[in-house]
Amino acid sequence: MGWKETCAVEERFRFVEDYKRNHSSVAELCRCYGVSRKTGYKWLERYQEEGLDGLRDQSRTPRVHPNQVLPEVAEAIVDLRRQYPLWGPEKLRARLARDVPEILWPAPSTIGELLKRRGMTVSPKHRRKAGPSLNPLSHAAEANRVWCVDFKGWFRCGDGSRCDPLTITDACSRYLLRCQAVAGQDEQSSRDVMEAAFRQYGLPEAIRTDNGEPFASTGIGGLSRLSIWWVKLGIRPERIPRGKPQHNGRHERMHRTLKAATAQPPSANLRQQQQAFDTFREEYNQQRPHEALQMRTPAEVYQPSCRAYPSRFAEPKYGNGWELRQVRAGGQIRWWSESIFIGKALAGEVIGLEPQQDGLWKVWFFNYPIGVFDERQRKVKTSGANGTDSATRRQRA
Repeated sequence: MGWKETCAVEERFRFVEDYKRNHSSVAELCRCYGVSRKTGYKWLERYQEEGLDGLRDQSRTPRVHPNQVLPEVAEAIVDLRRQYPLWGPEKLRARLARDVPEILWPAPSTIGELLKRRGMTVSPKHRRKAGPSLNPLSHAAEANRVWCVDFKGWFRCGDGSRCDPLTITDACSRYLLRCQAVAGQDEQSSRDVMEAAFRQYGLPEAIRTDNGEPFASTGIGGLSRLSIWWVKLGIRPERIPRGKPQHNGRHERMHRTLKAATAQPPSANLRQQQQAFDTFREEYNQQRPHEALQMRTPAEVYQPSCRAYPSRFAEPKYGNGWELRQVRAGGQIRWWSESIFIGKALAGEVIGLEPQQDGLWKVWFFNYPIGVFDERQRKVKTSGANGTDSATRRQRA
């Protein structure tokens, strides 16, 4: 004779049926079935409330977790995310904690999981990371030590018009000083925007750019007409190595956020696009917390420069015993009976030649070194400093 198999639900149902027939008390039934009275009463109560389903094994997962995010807290997080879809969990938590400090807001990891469950996140793309710079640029330890300037890649608005955004940031505070759509990537358009920034915020110590026009040129020292203007204002041009945008990573990261917020998709026309830039700049400076600033906003860190924009240029001061030369319209200086090519960008400016040794002269424009003149070979070698090439410029008559 084979074994008769029964399941747990059948045994519990038999227990209930025996109790309903009043054959015995609950205590006697529990002793007969080998269970405690607490278990017996639990089965009877579940059967009365849920029927046969109440006798099935129940999940041991707690119905209410002690650390569960309250619905009103979750909705506040989601609402702020809808308002600022590009903000991550850290920024959202910092903003909420600042606006409503009496609430104990969840950890950034919990906020991230909440947004993921709501389908409000996008998995990041894995990017190859560049190695560290062998020749680091100036350290932006305080506001206005270094400003970063660049053109965000141009694009077309909905009506087909071309948009060239020029952006200026303070490297220390990440404060977005300007985000302006200009007529083109030329000297005059850039100068107009930068002059307005100088008048409003004062002058920085250095300006960091790439090697493209109008910020740099292939002439001696890499100077362009725009960077010559900076030098005359007492600002040091600072160029990153060629093909190494990661050396200006803070500014490039801002450009990525700017593109996602204002140019995907672009606005219908330039006027609406500039309005989008202005709205982004206000949010980026005044409302958006930044991890590198201990979750403060750029506006909480930035202070205008104490160096005001001058009403006139100062005259260059060169040392005693130096040779002074004015650069002609064609970019040459006169060295005794010969013409030495310096660069057309410096036309009309006075440069100083500091004597070194063995017929070498260090060439200066104001306090900015631009090269070394070899008197015997009659040619100027560009300085290895300031991120320029070490190529040799031959004499041009």
